[in-house]
Amino acid sequence: PRPRVPGATRDVQGAPRAARDPARHKTGFLIKGSVAGGAVYLVYDQELLGPSDKSQAVLQRAEEVVPPAMYQLSQYVCEQTGLKMPQLPAPPKFNFHFRDTWNSGILTVMSALSVAPSKAREYSRDGWEYLKERIK
Repeated sequence: PRPRVPGATRDVQGAPRAARDPARHKTGFLIKGSVAGGAVYLVYDQELLGPSDKSQAVLQRAEEVVPPAMYQLSQYVCEQTGLKMPQLPAPPKFNFHFRDTWNSGILTVMSALSVAPSKAREYSRDGWEYLKERIK
């Protein structure tokens, strides 16, 4: 057996693993926070939570911009690493209109939220009755 090091964590085979570096942990947190903050800013800046017309326009603009950007990124990675990446197929075209489904989605969610307290009461009452029958 391997000797145990006090305070060290162990990997799958039981070997001691190095303790987590606090600076590395902070760096990871900052990177994740920056990505999340950037996503929130992008949603706000592009008015994705605004009227459905603007959301539809942003989605169409993204369908036009993202595939060429991904191609350029893959070409750059190939040049820098020497790897050859296969050509990706074209993304599917979606004929999806937010305006047609937005209101029904909101109504469904609000309906579910409005009946949640009564359903919770009903289910807890049924569960209590079931338990009382089982205990007898």
